[in-house]
Parts: sequence; structure tokens; C-alpha cells
Amino acid sequence: MSTDYNNMWKELGLDLDAHNALLEVLNQGYKDIYLSQENRPKSMEYFDFVMSEVHGLRIKELVDAKKEGKKVIGSYCVFVPEELIIAAGGISVGLCAGADFALEEVENYIPRNTCSLVKSAIGFKLGKVCPYLECADLVVGENTCDGKKKAYETLSEMIDDFYVMDLPQIKNNTGKELFSKEIKRFAEKLEELTGNEITADSLKKGIEIVNNKRKALYRLENLRQEKILPISGLDALLINQISFYDDPLRFTDSVNKLCDELEERIKSENSAYPSKRKRILMSGCPMAVPNWKVPFITESLDAVIVGEESCIGERGLRNPVENNSDNRSDLIENIIQRYFKIDCAVFTPNKERKDHILEMAKKYKADGVILYGLNFCQPYTIEAFSLEKELEKNNLPAIKIETDYSQEDMGQLQTRIEAFVEMI
Repeated sequence: MSTDYNNMWKELGLDLDAHNALLEVLNQGYKDIYLSQENRPKSMEYFDFVMSEVHGLRIKELVDAKKEGKKVIGSYCVFVPEELIIAAGGISVGLCAGADFALEEVENYIPRNTCSLVKSAIGFKLGKVCPYLECADLVVGENTCDGKKKAYETLSEMIDDFYVMDLPQIKNNTGKELFSKEIKRFAEKLEELTGNEITADSLKKGIEIVNNKRKALYRLENLRQEKILPISGLDALLINQISFYDDPLRFTDSVNKLCDELEERIKSENSAYPSKRKRILMSGCPMAVPNWKVPFITESLDAVIVGEESCIGERGLRNPVENNSDNRSDLIENIIQRYFKIDCAVFTPNKERKDHILEMAKKYKADGVILYGLNFCQPYTIEAFSLEKELEKNNLPAIKIETDYSQEDMGQLQTRIEAFVEMI
């Protein structure tokens, strides 16, 4: 970062020493993992810049917007409708973190055998190192898994305005009714927070903005299905991660410019890799910044990740919201319909996710599937057993990986993934 943001971070209440230590690790990791790649698309320069200023310029934009009366809404899950936030005149940012922080303090509040995603949410608050969290006017959690549900009780005591969405666990009429009420209750909360009425016109605008963002990302995903690989899986993952932080209009434009370049690379057979690689589909838990461990190991071998069946991937991109009405109630119903289709592992039964993985494997021409789970994440690690059997029935090799955010198992993971890639 060329600009000194220390005063801004201090005003937000960050622990400057701890925050600088986090940025140092993040910057070094980014340099080693991303900037060391060869033959990257030129358009990746924009996303490199975003990462270089992810706690700087972007935070300043949010702080400036707050001074103008806008509200920043932070969330931990793709079940929180960005369309509603934009329709209320708010700014949506993702809060999930992919790094351990203040673990000793965290374990004074929740057990050690809790998944890293949940521990990082509390650790980043206790450590005062996340400017997105500190500048949020409202933080939204959702009752997906038991770990999050109980951890949010702890977080709600640390955060002034913490809001919890209750989600169903079964996709039936009763579950749909609960989900519908929760979305409408959230819309009322946003109107109360922002002082703005959510109208049919503002909903249509919010839906259009988010649909266009998803459309651009889906365009990128479609290009990854090509025989010529125009971009690394690491870079594609990074773009999906950045989608939760960046200004949606600017981000959409940048992704479309990148896709223009990738189409030209495919035409000229300019692959991101000098030789053919095994095509791997990643499936399972979300991978938030800077959780790049498993993708990095995989792509350091004779393999490339061609797609992610994940919240940071196709699960968060599928099914645009219908924007075909001028009626507020109809548009909110369209949002409800879209988000109720999300095939998170918390649902039971969850045949939709199984079908989606098989569909993606075929579409992306995958040679094998990594079923990725965080330690102690029961929904995804339990589903991995039946998914592995289903994939093998369809002649698709699969491997279950359970890990956390530490670097301690790098050698073991390298050995297991290397053997898997060689086997397929």
C-alpha cells in the first residue's frame, strides 16, 4: 500500500500492531502463491491491485460512504440477499476470513474442536484486525450449522448491532414458509437501519446489479470449461473471493474485461499452463481469503482446479433472480425463490447438491473431485462419505480432504493430493 492508512485504521479501533502483522503475512503469502505464477492474464492486474488495497483504498471508500449516510452491512453467508441490501441503499461486504487469529483468546469462548471458519470470525473480532467488521453498521449471521448458531451468541455480545437470520433445515412447505418470513423480516430490518423504503424500483435495480455480477462470474466459469485453460484455478478462486468485497459495478466491469481477454487466449491457444494437466473439481466448504492452501498444493502438481462447487464458486452464482415484475411483493418472492434453491450441506435430504456435483464434473470435464472439508464441519464432512461413493459409481475418482487454516499439515496434504493426481 502506497498510502498511509494508519489513522483510518486507528479510528476504526483496529489493533495496529496485530493488523500490520496480519497484513505482512497476507502480502507475503500473496506474493509467494499468486505473483509467482507465470503467463497470467494481463487483466489480473486489477485484481492484484484490489488485493494490495483490500484493507486500504476499499475501506476508505466504505468510510467515505458512511460519512455520506450510507450503511455498511457485513455478512457471513451467501443466504443473505445482496439484492435487498442494495435496494435499501446499503453496501454489502463479506466477513468470512480464511486465517487463524487470536486462537488462544478464541478458545476462552468456544471449544478448540470448532471449525476454523467459525473460530476466525471470533478471532478477527477479538484481535481487532478486520476493518470490514469494524466499519459495518450491521453484522448479519445465519443459523446454518450448529457451530455458527452458538458462536453467534458470543459474537452478539461483542458487536453492537448483530442480526441473526433463522434458516430451515428441510426444503418443504414449512421450511419455505419460515425462509419467506425471515427474508421479509430482514427487509424490514434494512429499512429501519437505512431509513430508506425498499420499493419495486429499488429492488429491480438491486436485482439487476447482482444478476449482472453473477452473470460475469458465470461467464468466467464457462471459460474454465474449455480444453485450453486460459486462467489458473487459483486466479479464478481469487476473483470469486474478491466479489464479496469489491464495488459490484466496478467488479462486474473488470470481470467482463478479463473474460474478453480469456476468450482471445482460448482462440490463440494461449494456455495458462505449458502442458496438459489433470482437471480437478473442488467441492465442499467455502475458502475465504487467504485460505489458498489446498488449491495451491493442487496446482503445484500436474493438476488444475477447473471449478468450485462451493459458496465461493457455483453455489453462490447459480440461479439469477427473476426481474420480470414491477410489483414489490413479486420481486421479493423472486428473491425468496432464488435463495431457497441454494444447496448448502445443512439441508436434509440434499439430493440437489449431489446432482449438482455430478453435473459440474461433466460440464467442467473433471478427471477427479476433491471433497474439501474443514475439520469439525459436520455437514460437509459427513456428506463427503456418500458423495465419494456416488462419484465413484459414476467413474469419477474422489478424495476426501479434512484440514484447517494452519500450515502444519502441508506435507501430509501434498503427499495425499499428489498420490491422488497420479492415480487419476
